[in-house]
Amino acid sequence: MGLLSEFPVVDGHNDLPWALREQVRYDLDRLDIAQDLSARLHTDIPRLRRGGVGGQFWSVYVRSDLAGDGAVSATLEQIDVVGRLLARHPRELVRALTADDLESARREGRIASLMGAEGGHSINNSLATLRALHTLGVRYMTLTHNDNNAWADSATDTPGVGGLSAFGREVVREMNRTGMLVDLSHVAVTTMRDALAVTEAPVIFSHSSARAICDHPRNVPDEVLELLPANGGVAMATFVPKFILPAAVAWTRAADENMEAHGLHPLDTTPRAMKIHEAFEEANPRPVATAATVADHLDHMRETAGVDHIGIGGDFDGTAFTPRGLDDVSGYPNLIAELLSRNWSTADLAKLTWQNSVRALRAAEDVARAAQAGRGPSLATLEELDGEPAA
Repeated sequence: MGLLSEFPVVDGHNDLPWALREQVRYDLDRLDIAQDLSARLHTDIPRLRRGGVGGQFWSVYVRSDLAGDGAVSATLEQIDVVGRLLARHPRELVRALTADDLESARREGRIASLMGAEGGHSINNSLATLRALHTLGVRYMTLTHNDNNAWADSATDTPGVGGLSAFGREVVREMNRTGMLVDLSHVAVTTMRDALAVTEAPVIFSHSSARAICDHPRNVPDEVLELLPANGGVAMATFVPKFILPAAVAWTRAADENMEAHGLHPLDTTPRAMKIHEAFEEANPRPVATAATVADHLDHMRETAGVDHIGIGGDFDGTAFTPRGLDDVSGYPNLIAELLSRNWSTADLAKLTWQNSVRALRAAEDVARAAQAGRGPSLATLEELDGEPAA
């Protein structure tokens, strides 16, 4: 923990807000994260402390089958619960909007809390809504979730617009202008390439690993990892077994089909859903990832993108299953120990855990200041740039 005391983990993605929505409809008295909630959640304050977490991007995710104003309202509810968590635990958690805020929190020994919107459907094709989310504290947006939206293609959907549409490219430019990081987890490779061609600021992958190690469309191919040094971006390795362990891919597909057969969404992590998951796992033993599995991805990402362009995005409370040794947010020291055993230097680990993420956010702020000096808020619309949607 010595390293993590000085350079704590900035984790790119944690779905605690959605878990609170699903399990207790945001009733924080029923799930108090000041207590050990290991029977219900991957995340609580005692385990964040044991895990050496100093900065957390809380995902204000909403499922992509929510659309239009319903998606916007649900995103606002997610933002609201993050604010309520911060108000409830001010000695432990503190709102962070800038790289300087991250550094201040580190000095104070509090956990810097940022927000990331997971999926462009959250803005309902409105640049004004994008700006409003930034005003409310959202500091990255994942351009898609599991499904395409009107202006960007997802990694796990049939190609729609071939990457980013004209309006999608304007979304990236407006994110640059506001200072919101462009998150390329979940998006198609065509979308990754289009975004990297347009963006003036570093991008992030808030929770994606290396496709060369596990050939899953949610991971980043080498040809994109190789573009990160010129961009300044950061790819944050995720812990989700079906994205990191090849043997887990087919098993997870069968587990998802089992959930759907019971009338449940595959991403459901409510107690009822977990009982169904556990019964399936008992009958069909699960291939188990470990901290070493994640380290294999980080080794490859460091070799391909460079040590200045990697980070960590666990996706805790957004997945039913986790690797052995990375069972919850207390597990980061086990990953650090694994990397130390592979001769990672302290300097390299400091970049992985803290410095790279802080640098990328600071660079996005610098780009935003320059952009705002040269142009005002974009008033473009989807219809204006992309034409009327097909009937």
